[in-house]
Amino acid sequence: MKVAAQILDKASQSNTMIATAESCTGGMVAAALTEIPGSSRVVDRGFVTYSNAAKTQMIGVDAALIAAHGAVSEPVAVAMAEGALTNSDAGIAVSITGLAGPGGSNHKPEGRVCFGLAQTGQATHFETIEFGALGRENVRIGARDNALQLLLRHLP
Repeated sequence: MKVAAQILDKASQSNTMIATAESCTGGMVAAALTEIPGSSRVVDRGFVTYSNAAKTQMIGVDAALIAAHGAVSEPVAVAMAEGALTNSDAGIAVSITGLAGPGGSNHKPEGRVCFGLAQTGQATHFETIEFGALGRENVRIGARDNALQLLLRHLP
């Protein structure tokens, strides 16, 4: 994957370690980065926090935050990114939480994915993309690709 190679080059040049916190993608971002030889120079770790308990136990997302906003929300995406940064040796961390489908509701439709991007010494970036009911695989691929683009854009 060309973007992943660009991320690794840019992170290597700036001496920045990367961490991921993934829910609906189940580690696809970390896999895209680590399939490239030499990625260990800049990839510190990846957290697959699929359940709410994992979000709380592994990266310190407050259970009350999840209860108040739901797991698929910008506040939780921010907390996931910040938690990954805090619980790693990384200088940048990206998070993904979403509803890949099938299913969803009027309040949280299928294809909604929230992202967070935390960096040492900077405000945490967050965004939501409504991929729509493209099917589980396509939503997950779209989420992975967006997270990689976030890393590429925000790396120093």
